[in-house]
Amino acid sequence: MTGHAPQGAKLAVVVGALGVVFGDIGTSPIYTLQTVFSPADPHPVPVNADNVYGVVSLIFWSVMIVVTGTYVLLITRLDNEGEGGIMALITLLRRSGARNGKLALIMAGLGIFGASLFLGDSMITPAISVLSAIEGVKVVAPRLGELVVPITAVIIIWLFLVQRRGTAAVGRLFGPVMIVWFASIGAAGIGGILKHPAILKALSPTYAVGFLVGHFDIAFFALAAVVLSITGAEALYADMGHFGRRAIVRGWLLLVLPACTLSYFGQGAIVLQDPAKLSSPFFLLLPAWGRLPMVFLATAATVIAAQAVITGAYSVTAQAAQLGYLPRLRVQHTSEATMGQIYVPWINWLLLVSVLTLVFAFRTSAALAAAYGMAVTGTITIATLLFFFVARQRWHTPKWVLIAGATPLLLVDLIFLAANLTKLVHGGWLPLLIGLTAFTVMITWQRGRAIVTAERKKREGSLREFIEELRDNPSATVRVPGTAVFLNRGKETAPLAMRANVEHNHVRHEHVLIIAIQTDPVPRVPSDERIVADDLGYADDGISHVTVRFGYIETPNLPAVLRALDPGSTEGRLDLEHASYFLSKIELRRGEASTMADWRKRLFIATSHITADAAEHFGLPRERTVIMGSHIEV
Repeated sequence: MTGHAPQGAKLAVVVGALGVVFGDIGTSPIYTLQTVFSPADPHPVPVNADNVYGVVSLIFWSVMIVVTGTYVLLITRLDNEGEGGIMALITLLRRSGARNGKLALIMAGLGIFGASLFLGDSMITPAISVLSAIEGVKVVAPRLGELVVPITAVIIIWLFLVQRRGTAAVGRLFGPVMIVWFASIGAAGIGGILKHPAILKALSPTYAVGFLVGHFDIAFFALAAVVLSITGAEALYADMGHFGRRAIVRGWLLLVLPACTLSYFGQGAIVLQDPAKLSSPFFLLLPAWGRLPMVFLATAATVIAAQAVITGAYSVTAQAAQLGYLPRLRVQHTSEATMGQIYVPWINWLLLVSVLTLVFAFRTSAALAAAYGMAVTGTITIATLLFFFVARQRWHTPKWVLIAGATPLLLVDLIFLAANLTKLVHGGWLPLLIGLTAFTVMITWQRGRAIVTAERKKREGSLREFIEELRDNPSATVRVPGTAVFLNRGKETAPLAMRANVEHNHVRHEHVLIIAIQTDPVPRVPSDERIVADDLGYADDGISHVTVRFGYIETPNLPAVLRALDPGSTEGRLDLEHASYFLSKIELRRGEASTMADWRKRLFIATSHITADAAEHFGLPRERTVIMGSHIEV
């Protein structure tokens, strides 16, 4: 009996991964083949047997090389304390920055741009996924075609409205739904293959190579649509921290890859049999009685796919804020069991408005396809490049091995990227615009934050010297009963709020706790390493400094951490239940100094307005929190 429990636990993790990780890539068969041969495409692929074999083979080998080879077998081996995703690669790069100088800085910049493109992907995925599923209604009842956009909009609004409840409750349903989904599309694919078994010849890479070499003028442009088959590859890596690499590898190799392959080959088979079925090969794989149920199942699957990408956007922005690339955002953890399940209200409403705008502007999944591929290829190319760079630093892999592995994989990525660049004017500009906008905001915030920090450091002055002044002039201040907690940036400078309290009010509390909150480039900090106390050189002045460390995906609840503080580590008996918390609020103003371009100063100040309330962010009690203001010019 004891031997079965671990196996059951492993199975539960795999099922959970199926419900969250593979939603995006698992719904790609709905629209990929249809888009490749779409007559609305500016460079349509002629429908004939050779091209069908070539495209199906190209789709299969693209999935095998990019998803199975690059991501499942390689990139997922590189993690940051168990966490994956492009932000994890950036934190690994930051650690090696001192050794690699400008090169590491450039690579980190590329990583930030990749994360920015992922945010664009997070806006496009819900729109194209749900649209493609609802478009199945036109196959069942063509007269309902006008309702596709309104129905899509209603589903998307509902999806974003329920985000605040979190995925903890419905998450248990995701795995079983996706198992039914993959079983269904695999079975439908087998049915199609049985009608034209010769399609299995496309398993040979010679058909993919022959199509690329023999019809390069057609195949090159077709790659811009073939790339839709690998959308969601980044999600396999980004969600690795939730389920572990082993569950993702097993789920992909044992169910997702076979099911998607069968669906693509089945669609190719029925198109060979009847080219007219290219209007909607995914749904026409099924008999008439099974199409409406498949529309409902596809809708559920695409909602799950959208959910996975939305959650990924929350994670990326929260991690970016923790690492200093975005202002502090209000983050709510929606699951006690899973740390990674978070809700970021500001990002949620931004995504809702953006997704609805895309739905009403593009109106069909085919129109969105060009925009979609740009985000995917950009993110994948950058992730591959970062992987090999970090692998060299972390594993000390010989250069010749890295070059031998990186060259063919990056060549494939760059060919996909080049093909999608041809669709810039047809929608490919959209994710680039979103990515460049997000990238500009991130690097501007990082630069502005450095300027403000430097100026603030000057005003705060040395903490040690400030304490010496208090000891040298005890009569200058009145000590009042109670405990005061001052939040500060570190241990080198004095808190602005404390300095203002002494200089203007001439008072200080009997017990003073100066808190520096440090965000480490790891997901979570062990409890025994969370708190570091320091009496700042004097054990009798009632002033102590405490550094509290959090990982970049943890919620910094300060009162909860302080309750676990060892009484012997600070001076005197602290009354934390009645302590007053003091915050320094900085008002930003545009100055004359040439620290940044004027438009960047305006952007930095505008971005600062979305900063989450510090008291709420750190879990401070409102009734015992005092905010003292100051202003700094940038």
